[in-house]
Amino acid sequence: MGMSKNLLEALNSKSLTVAVIGQGYVGLPLAVEVIKSGFHCIGLDVDPEKVAGLNRGESHIIDVSDADVKELVDTGRYRATASYEDLKDADVISICVPTPLRKTRDPDVSYIQASVEAMRPHLKKSGVLVILESTTYPGTTEELVAQELASEDLVLDKNLFVAFSPERVDPGNAHYGLKNTPKVVGGVTPKSTELVEKFYSQVVDHVHAVRGAREAEMVKLLENTFRAVNIALVNEMAMMADRMGIYTWDVIEAAATKPFGYMPFFPGPGIGGHCIPLDPTYLSWKAKSYGFYNRFIELATDINGNMPRFLVNKLVRALNERGVALKGAKILLLGMAYKPNINDVRESPALDVWQLLHTEWGADVRYHDPFVDHVDDHGIKAKSVALTKEALEASHAVIVVTNHRDVDYDFVIKHSRLVFDARHAIKGEHPNVQSL
Repeated sequence: MGMSKNLLEALNSKSLTVAVIGQGYVGLPLAVEVIKSGFHCIGLDVDPEKVAGLNRGESHIIDVSDADVKELVDTGRYRATASYEDLKDADVISICVPTPLRKTRDPDVSYIQASVEAMRPHLKKSGVLVILESTTYPGTTEELVAQELASEDLVLDKNLFVAFSPERVDPGNAHYGLKNTPKVVGGVTPKSTELVEKFYSQVVDHVHAVRGAREAEMVKLLENTFRAVNIALVNEMAMMADRMGIYTWDVIEAAATKPFGYMPFFPGPGIGGHCIPLDPTYLSWKAKSYGFYNRFIELATDINGNMPRFLVNKLVRALNERGVALKGAKILLLGMAYKPNINDVRESPALDVWQLLHTEWGADVRYHDPFVDHVDDHGIKAKSVALTKEALEASHAVIVVTNHRDVDYDFVIKHSRLVFDARHAIKGEHPNVQSL
């Protein structure tokens, strides 16, 4: 086993140091569990303000509290840094950086490449395990991490071990976190797989090893492609039901009573977050290099991407029935986050809804979100307004884009002229409420 045996012994004794590159929605929760497991942890982030806040015991994400971060710092086993030079002390390095799409819908792996380039001069020559967690296309771990780090001083399976483990973070989930969500791992070599499996078995409750890094990379893409395709199916059903005068939510709730052979998915104004809108595109893009075209993915992307426009068009009809033109109308969006009870607006359909209402139709748009104080994205610069009787009564329509729990929907119904519920947040029939 050679050097991997030494790393195994260090893992068993909890005597090594773990570095987590990226202290965001994925990296910071990982740092928390690493510390709880008894290891030392270096939290690296290129944002100096974020680093300073972490070292003061302040959190910037909703799933990790200030008290959690303060507890990390107080152990004396955690420190945040913006310097890659500090990786010289790391035995295990986890890369948790963003992997967005370019405007051309091609994968943007520049953050991974930048991290690998910056860490290369500082890696321990006595042995290091590097784990990529950022969602990406199959082959990335081998091509952009293992091959780029290998050198005369760092030899794969001797003092360099590289693996992939897909992040499965679900922001705002009260039941499943990093600790109790099974961790999939796969190395570029069997030795790397053995090491990464041993490491994560000390951090999370259950580890599932697959044949290699490419299989592990494919796991995350399959998970979210499954969700994207099924959401597209139910979104298309909602559009069809609208034509046929059928109340979609009755149909979904009735179908969900079947105890086998059916899993409920729900229509909405679009899909958001870092995973579902992006991951299938990563898979589709890579498949094209093999001469394979994912028709399901392309179709699902088209359907889901058109849901904001379907919402706005249906709103136009609802306002027209009331003798109101959308141009110049005052519209209040309830929710800017991409999902309930979090402050994350990445790829949020609310951004597209806003742009359609304001840019294409000339509406006067405002928003209220108890979790998102301000928005500076997609050319939108706005602050959340208070949800008052006056704000509701002044609006020609109120659109429930995100069904946050901290909203009094009875209050909204009582003081609104028209409520357009895109999330089935409001139960029962009300004369001034219409659904997607």
